[in-house]
Amino acid sequence: MKIPHRTRLAVILGALGLAGTLAFNASAQNAAPDLAAMPEVKPGNATMVELGKYFFFDNRLSGDWGVSCASCHDPKKGWGDGQALSAGYPSMEYFRNSPTVINSKHQKRFLWDGRLDGSDAGTLVRDMITEAHTMNMDARLMQERLKQVPEYHALWQKWRPNDDINGMRVFNVIGEFIRSLETTNAPFDKFKKGDESALTSEQKDGYALFKGKANCVSCHNGPIGSDGNLHKTGVPEHPDVLKNPLRTITMLRHYATSGMPNYMNARTDVGAYAITKDKRDIGKFRTAQLRDLKYTAPYMHNGTLATLDDVINFYDKGGAAGSELKALNLSASEKKALKAFLLSLSGDPIEVKDPGQPDMQVWKTYGKN
Repeated sequence: MKIPHRTRLAVILGALGLAGTLAFNASAQNAAPDLAAMPEVKPGNATMVELGKYFFFDNRLSGDWGVSCASCHDPKKGWGDGQALSAGYPSMEYFRNSPTVINSKHQKRFLWDGRLDGSDAGTLVRDMITEAHTMNMDARLMQERLKQVPEYHALWQKWRPNDDINGMRVFNVIGEFIRSLETTNAPFDKFKKGDESALTSEQKDGYALFKGKANCVSCHNGPIGSDGNLHKTGVPEHPDVLKNPLRTITMLRHYATSGMPNYMNARTDVGAYAITKDKRDIGKFRTAQLRDLKYTAPYMHNGTLATLDDVINFYDKGGAAGSELKALNLSASEKKALKAFLLSLSGDPIEVKDPGQPDMQVWKTYGKN
């Protein structure tokens, strides 16, 4: 009887003590990274989401009533702010781009330096509200302000009867609202679910490039196109970070509060190093998601790449100084196809109207004296 080649190879490997090698290699091939369709949307707690929407747009959650979460995460600007570098808290200037909050539910890490666990949106909200550079709010003052809004009290009671508005739960409520913002109706998802006509032939060529020659998929995989890991691509420094003293001060203060050694001598955005203190992480940033790129320009952690064409050209060259990337040498037609494919990952605009701010009525909360 003729023994199949694979069986014969397995017998030889077994004799050499390497019986698992063949199975391992086959498994590794089957587990090659790829993009995935967005999971079916599972609505969160409706009352929490409604409350979270109110809080998200309410500037009374910032120290001086000057900004709200929506100031830097505007639904009309892809849930970012459309600027290369965020303005941050009034009278300050921030040193990084304000990333979209779309698909937060599927992030493995939050923030450009990846310092927060993507499963904990409440802690993300807490840090952004209480951080001096962003909203500069004391959580105790925040909850007292919110208690003075009868509409908020009524909604809170609907969610948690006989329970007062509580600071940490406020953060979780806003987190629940953020987690409700997901990409829907993207052509790529329809394609992945079996509709071959959902992508054009050019977009399909771009997808093949994405997985093949360009190898974008090695870092940009899963449902949102991000492995959630930290990588160094050599994105150039945004010149305004050092030209503008307000941005420089903000950057150095971030390093100081993170416990970074020798921070006053830093003149670049060191990325994850400020958090990990591991020199191998200097210049590393979280892999950006690829969903809704149509709405979220400019790109990268400091907004230095204004258009999707700029991004593709940057990666085609293998990034910049210190990058872990290799040049792709794509032709003009290949770049065009790749761009067309990347745009297929965008869904319908996520439109949420500002619900307005109900009035504060102190006397209704505390009674007349």
